[in-house]
Amino acid sequence: MTTDSVKKPSVLFVCVHNAGRSQMAAAFLTTLSRGSIEVRSAGSQPADKVNPAAVEAMAELGIDMSAEIPKVLTTEAVKESDVVITMGCGDECPYFPGKRYEDWVLKDPAGQGVDAVRPIRDDIKARIEKLITSLTPAAK
Repeated sequence: MTTDSVKKPSVLFVCVHNAGRSQMAAAFLTTLSRGSIEVRSAGSQPADKVNPAAVEAMAELGIDMSAEIPKVLTTEAVKESDVVITMGCGDECPYFPGKRYEDWVLKDPAGQGVDAVRPIRDDIKARIEKLITSLTPAAK
């Protein structure tokens, strides 16, 4: 079996506005997994743009989120994902049996400056590192 025939695990990050937490998580997972995991993010009520403080906080670590656009949560995105990680969207997230669900309790960076966003960013990064290990055990 070649690596091309092995399906990559897929992760969907969901928060209300898809402008801060879920965008940072998706950017970290995309960067740190080096393409070994399919990444999606969405919001139950997407904002018009990504939180500038989140963009700045990620840029400090060399990750560019400036071109990202908040996306609306769809049933299809949930169906196509192996793992669904919610961040404060509560009952607005659709549930499908057979998916791995996690709810990450994180402060909302909306309306916060970069100083308040940095600890949220760092918390997300630590969670992403554990997530990668759980999804790609051979990469340890």
